[in-house]
Amino acid sequence: MNNGRFPISMHILTLMASSEGELLSSDYIASSININPVLVRKEISNLRNHGLIESKEGKNGGATLSRPATKIQLSEVYHAVQQASLLGNSKNEPNPDCPVGKQIKQHLHELYQEIEAALLLKLEKMSLADFLRQFE
Repeated sequence: MNNGRFPISMHILTLMASSEGELLSSDYIASSININPVLVRKEISNLRNHGLIESKEGKNGGATLSRPATKIQLSEVYHAVQQASLLGNSKNEPNPDCPVGKQIKQHLHELYQEIEAALLLKLEKMSLADFLRQFE
């Protein structure tokens, strides 16, 4: 997941949580994040597909949370944007004749699983509302 999707999605959701049900436009959200509205619309679509937000198209359209922030766990956001291994994977094949090379992928995979499990444990315990309280 070593990309910018999690922080962008968290920014979007936190803005929505702080707006108390008001429909937010992609232009408004983009101005807060300081990114192109097209990127915001892409993430809004993804978050909608994962059941985290609702959106209404048109002149008076926008997006808002699909349920209260207390009912959205940060682990759901993580799963919505997760694309690959948390720390990344090597694109090359290590030398199978090397004592390290022939085992590195297996050991890194095990390490990554342990790290991701710890991360998910933390994210499962924190709701979007918990995260929002930090901004008060």
